[in-house]
Amino acid sequence: MACIVYCALAKSPVSLSSARPSPSREVCVNCAWIVLKCTLFVLYDSCSIRRQTRLFLKLDDFFWRERLSRLALPYGIKGSEQILMKVLAASARFPDLECRTCVVIGNGFSIKNTSLGSIINKYDVVFRLNDAPVRGYEDDVGNKTSMRLFYPESASSNPTLHNEPETLMVLVPFKLQDLRWLKEILYNEKRIRKGFWKPPPLIWLGDPSKIRVLDPHFLHQTAERLVLLFQKPVHPTTGILAVFIALNYCDVVHIAGFGYPQSNNQKHPIHYYGYDTMRSMKNSYHDLNHEAVALKKLEDAGAILYLHPHL
Repeated sequence: MACIVYCALAKSPVSLSSARPSPSREVCVNCAWIVLKCTLFVLYDSCSIRRQTRLFLKLDDFFWRERLSRLALPYGIKGSEQILMKVLAASARFPDLECRTCVVIGNGFSIKNTSLGSIINKYDVVFRLNDAPVRGYEDDVGNKTSMRLFYPESASSNPTLHNEPETLMVLVPFKLQDLRWLKEILYNEKRIRKGFWKPPPLIWLGDPSKIRVLDPHFLHQTAERLVLLFQKPVHPTTGILAVFIALNYCDVVHIAGFGYPQSNNQKHPIHYYGYDTMRSMKNSYHDLNHEAVALKKLEDAGAILYLHPHL
């Protein structure tokens, strides 16, 4: 059975004082939810989702894992084995904590002017998405980054600008070209531009030792078990994927910067940075309604907690 413990705060937006995640043990016991040694978590309707805390593919997977693999990218690695064997680095380890408090920072306009930065920096693990900037926005989004999920089209050519030296850059491979791009970066090979909906960086100034490749298991489970997306080519957003990863890896999961303005004003900004507006979401590749329902169910179950009021 699932092991879920949450307090009354889980039913309403949390105040800044109660959102402070340290000490970790106190937060785990008194708020949000706690998994500890439970092997199953979140009874999502009639579907139990098994917790998996190892996030990244490793080279030794190819010597013992029998599941290599019935599914191709983005939900498996069938057909990608040779490239993966060249690009995989040793799996990194965060310090073993009695309880991990985590926050997932979305890129939404809702986090603007919240002054959450100092609160965000106190979490054990901070997830960020794509190329969302930190410099210049520290008051609202903080500056600590433990993991940044990205794909080639959303990569920044100089990840040192908005990340820390120890930040793990986690590639989410949606297609074989994504792995080829990473291999070309790592081995300084000739770049191939074909196969991308937006040109990825040809030069990447990050630390290769900090690159990890996310196990496609997580995108597959996010799509089929959490967001309930069965139609193709629609796939989950990086944001909802990061929430699912956090639910696997962490004991306490808070989120901020999620949701889109419920406004008919097509000029309304959608991010806390930049100039994209609601008009740019008109032909979205993602099913945002399904994702909003999924987040609401997780919130109602006490599995996640918002750090600010939201619609």
